[in-house]
Amino acid sequence: MALEVAFGAVLTVLVDRLASRRVVAFIRGKKVNNVGLIRKLKQMLLSANAGLGDAEEKQTRNKAVRAWLGELKDALNEADSLLNEIGSEALRRRLEEAEFGSSSTSEVQNLIDSSDEFDESLKPKILDILDNLEYIVDEKKVLGLRDELTFGLEESLPTTSLQEDSGVLYGRDEDKEIIVKLLLSDDASTSTSNRVRVIPILGRTGIGKTELARSVNNDIRVKNHFDLQAWIWVSKDFDIVGITQTIYGSITSQRCDIEDLNLLQIKLKEALTGTRFLLVLDDVWDLSYISWDLLRRPFENEACQSKIIITTRDKHIASMMGTLPAHYLMEISDEDCWLLFVKHAFENAGTTAHSNPEVIRRQIVRKCKGSPLVAKTLGGLMRSERNLDKWELILGQDQPEIAHTARIEGGWELNESYANPCL
Repeated sequence: MALEVAFGAVLTVLVDRLASRRVVAFIRGKKVNNVGLIRKLKQMLLSANAGLGDAEEKQTRNKAVRAWLGELKDALNEADSLLNEIGSEALRRRLEEAEFGSSSTSEVQNLIDSSDEFDESLKPKILDILDNLEYIVDEKKVLGLRDELTFGLEESLPTTSLQEDSGVLYGRDEDKEIIVKLLLSDDASTSTSNRVRVIPILGRTGIGKTELARSVNNDIRVKNHFDLQAWIWVSKDFDIVGITQTIYGSITSQRCDIEDLNLLQIKLKEALTGTRFLLVLDDVWDLSYISWDLLRRPFENEACQSKIIITTRDKHIASMMGTLPAHYLMEISDEDCWLLFVKHAFENAGTTAHSNPEVIRRQIVRKCKGSPLVAKTLGGLMRSERNLDKWELILGQDQPEIAHTARIEGGWELNESYANPCL
């Protein structure tokens, strides 16, 4: 593992690897059950990650914090090495098991003995890493490192396709043009498949996936290109009948109460046949391949110029549903964060907005960390507030406190997970 890689990225990769199907499948079912230890190891990594932002800010002026980061780096290397060992062992077993047919009884027994020995060696290795991480997490508290939920805000309300009057999209002009170009492209002549093209927009919570999809959906070029458009908010509770009813109602502008999925899909397919349509499935959380394969059947026809946009924070969802590579959203610039904050903090974003001390502006940008949702939430909290003392009070809060305040005042929900769920 390259030590120059940002701590947050390294932690995210490790957590993702620990939760991967490959690791879980390897651990589960062995004589020595280490599933619980692997789960605890993941939790400890997330606990260490919670204070990372504060530590990286303080390390330049605090030797003890620098030492803490060094200890964390060593623990991450140990966890990474362990996962590499598991990967190598899993590969070894697959290769040797492929030769079972030509192996003697003694060779097969040697393979079993070797596998059992490796399984038994995992527990002390995991326990050793856990001991180190527990010490590191306890030391984090002693050092007074604050927990920061970088991805701590989630939208709790359904989304719609309607834009604000201004229609301004901060920091996403290039992303928008990429998606629009994909939507307008005519790939019917180069494809032999009847499956509709699916474009995933991927990114962490609050990064602006929905706003980008909304802006693209309302672009005049897109509206002129497609015969029909539909916007569906999917969220956590996937209900194939309910979603199909909503799609049909959106396409036909008629209320749909059909409960029989077969009849419902037949009517939806009839409504879509011969049309060029755009469907946006916003905020897809948890969807199995079987469910997706069933949901998309009414969309499979000769109209290959039809498209589907999905927004998700889960790279596995993006990979499963997408027929085109996922478009991953990065953080927006500090300047765009500031402009978005100003838009929501001031009714008249003129001299009043820019007359605030530069130190206040820097604090706001630092809190945003490139997240449009955080910028908008902070703007809403300070909207039309002229008392700088209150600004400093809010800006002095930790990220969880800001999220809690936002949840109460702005209708946002505090996410319990520290991890970036889309990586």
